[in-house]
Amino acid sequence: MKKRMVSLAAVCALCITVAGAAKSWTVNDIRALQTWILTNGAPALYDLDNSGEVDIFDLALMKRSMHTTGDMQSRSIPITSKTVKLQSRTVEQDGILWLVQSGSAAEFIVQGRSAVLQIAGSSGIKNKEDYRPRYAVYVDDELLCDVIMEQASETVELWNGTDRTASVKVMLLSEAMYGGVGIRSVDVESDAAQPVSPAVENPLLIEFIGDSITCAYGVEGSSQGDSFKTSTENFSKSYAYLTAQKLGADYTTCCYSGHGIVSGYTSDGTKNAASLIPDCYEKSSKYADYNTTWDFARQPDAVVINLGTNDINYVAADPEINSAEFVESYKAFLQTVRTKNPDAVIVCTVGTMGGDAVYKLIEQAVSEFDDAKISCYFSKTHSMADGLGSDWHPSAKTQQNSAYVLADEISKALGLESDQIGLNAADTASYDLVLNGTANAAHYVSDFDKSFWVNTVIGGSDAADVQAVLNGITLKSGGEYVLSFDCTGEAAEFPVVIRSGSTVLFEGEASAAADGAHFEESFTVKNGIEDAELAFLLGGKDSYSVTLRNISLVRVK
Repeated sequence: MKKRMVSLAAVCALCITVAGAAKSWTVNDIRALQTWILTNGAPALYDLDNSGEVDIFDLALMKRSMHTTGDMQSRSIPITSKTVKLQSRTVEQDGILWLVQSGSAAEFIVQGRSAVLQIAGSSGIKNKEDYRPRYAVYVDDELLCDVIMEQASETVELWNGTDRTASVKVMLLSEAMYGGVGIRSVDVESDAAQPVSPAVENPLLIEFIGDSITCAYGVEGSSQGDSFKTSTENFSKSYAYLTAQKLGADYTTCCYSGHGIVSGYTSDGTKNAASLIPDCYEKSSKYADYNTTWDFARQPDAVVINLGTNDINYVAADPEINSAEFVESYKAFLQTVRTKNPDAVIVCTVGTMGGDAVYKLIEQAVSEFDDAKISCYFSKTHSMADGLGSDWHPSAKTQQNSAYVLADEISKALGLESDQIGLNAADTASYDLVLNGTANAAHYVSDFDKSFWVNTVIGGSDAADVQAVLNGITLKSGGEYVLSFDCTGEAAEFPVVIRSGSTVLFEGEASAAADGAHFEESFTVKNGIEDAELAFLLGGKDSYSVTLRNISLVRVK
C-alpha cells in the first residue's frame, strides 16, 4: 500500500499499533520531525522504517520508542533478526544468533536501569589457545570489552543501577574459519514497552569479498615476524569496515585467509583447490557448524572483490596455462556475484601485498566480462614506512589508507561526490622533468615506490630551469592538505610550489641532506582545482643529484 501524508491527529492511534524504534528520541526530535514532515523535506536519519521516505509512520515509531509501562520489570529479551540490526552474515539456530563472518555484528538500542548480555561460545572455544574466536562489545560506540571466547557461555554487563538508553554493538573480530560467537539474550531491568529495538539501517549497503587482507589478519601484530593469532586479527581495523564507516554504510562480508579465485595460498606453486572463495560465497559460513545457504535477502549497492593475492604463486608456476585459467575462473565468479546482486556496482581490486601480474589478468577478465557497472583498480602496495603486521600483512595504517582509496572508488562507481579525505594526490599524478634555457638533466621514476631521481648536469641560471613536476592533481574546495616528502642529496635548499597556471596555491622552501631530510607543511585550498601541479625547483646548480621519496599530498580535512 502506498503511504500517504496523514493528519497529526492520527498519530495517537498509530502509536499503539506500530512497533520498533531506532534510538532514544526526545520531544524536540519529535517536534523537529513533525515540522520536516509537514514541509516534505525530512533528512534520511528519520526514515525509521526504511521505506525510502520520511512520513507520519516514522513519527509514530519515534513516539512509540518513548512509551513506558510505568512498571520496572526484569526481562530476558531474545536476540533475533527481528530485535536487532544485523551486519554481515549470521545464523539463527537453537535459540541463539550466531555471528559467523568477519565483522558479523548485532546492533540494537537498549533502554533500562540495568542490562546484561548473555554470550554463547561455539565449538571454536576448543581450538588451540591462539585460534579461538574473538569478539568485542561497544556501548554508544565506546569499546566496553574485547574478548577471546574460551567459555561455553559468558555474561557481559552493559551497565547497572542507572536509567539509560544506549546503542549496543556486538561484533565478531576474528574470521569465520575459527568459529562464531553467539548472542542468546539481553537481560534488562526496564519500564520500557520495548526495551530492545533494532538500530536504524543505513541507506547504503556494501558487500566485501576477500582474503586475509579483508579479514585484517595480523593487523595488530607487532611486526612481520609475528605468527598468526586471532588476538591480533581485528576486523574493526580492516579497510572494509573503515570504508563502510567512512561512507556511512552497512556492510556484509565473505572473507577467508589464504583463499583465492582458482587456487588458495601455495608456497611452491602447486594448486590449492581446497581454499577457494567461489566455493564459500553462497554459504553463511565455511565453518561446519554454520554451513547453511546464505539468502542474499538484502541487496547491496556495491560489491568489492579483493582477491588474487593467494593465486599469485599458482599463476606464476605456469603463466601461459594458469593465467588463462585464472581469467576464466574470475569471469565465472563475476557471473555468480552478478546473478546474486543484479543491480550492484562491482569494484575489483588487488595489490596491497603485491600482484601486478595478477591485476593485469583481473583487468582482462573485467574487460571480457563487459559489464558497464564493473570497474577495477590496483591497490597501492604497502610499504615498510607504514609498518607491517603479522606474517608481512598490512598494518593498521595501510588498512586505513586503503579504506580512503576504496571509499573514493565506490563513490565514483555509484556517482556520489567524494570528499577525497585521506587520498594521496601524488599517487595518481604524472611525473615529468621540465627544463628551461640551457639546462640539461636526466630523471628516473621508480615503479616500486614512486621515488623521483633527478641528476642535473647543467642547472641553468635559476631554480626554475630544472623542475621535477607532478601533474594532474585535483584539489577540493575548502580542503586542508598536508604536503610531505623526503629528499636525499648534497646539502642544499630549493623552492617547492603548488600551482595552477599562474596561480600559486602554496610555496615553501625545502632542503636536501646526504642522509635524507624531511619536509612537511600544511595549506588550505580556497577554490577547487582540477589541474594543479606540484613542482620541485632544482635548477641553478651544476652537477647536482637529488632523490625525492615518499611524496605525499593528502587532504586531512
